[in-house]
Amino acid sequence: MRGLYFDDLTVGQTAEMSRVVGAADIEAFAEVSGDLNPVHLDDAYAKTTTFGERIAHGMLSGAYISAVLGTRLPGPGAIYLSQSLRFRRPVRIGDLVVAKVTVKALDEGRGHVTLDTACAVSGKTVVDGEALVIAPRRPA
Repeated sequence: MRGLYFDDLTVGQTAEMSRVVGAADIEAFAEVSGDLNPVHLDDAYAKTTTFGERIAHGMLSGAYISAVLGTRLPGPGAIYLSQSLRFRRPVRIGDLVVAKVTVKALDEGRGHVTLDTACAVSGKTVVDGEALVIAPRRPA
């Protein structure tokens, strides 16, 4: 797998990936993260919440954004520096999440790339924010 070099990038360039969130994904994320909040794991508890059913961890959508940055744009070799996230809507079991990143700005001197980041379900934003990464430079 080869990523893009800084000089391959242009403002407005995009990449995305899609994943259907399954119960097993939520359970695996809970196990690896240690976030055992019952709204994610306990059907009976989740029914008593405003959501009425289990929902995915917000950071699972954040992980999908990370996957796009690390595998597609810029891809392998990119170094994540920061990420802001706003959680707009819940993600439910069975939802198709589309994670998309868009190059917003390029800092040639530092090799920094600022990207708009978002996840959507059925065309509605569930998470949005901004990422800052270092893109690899082309070898001399």
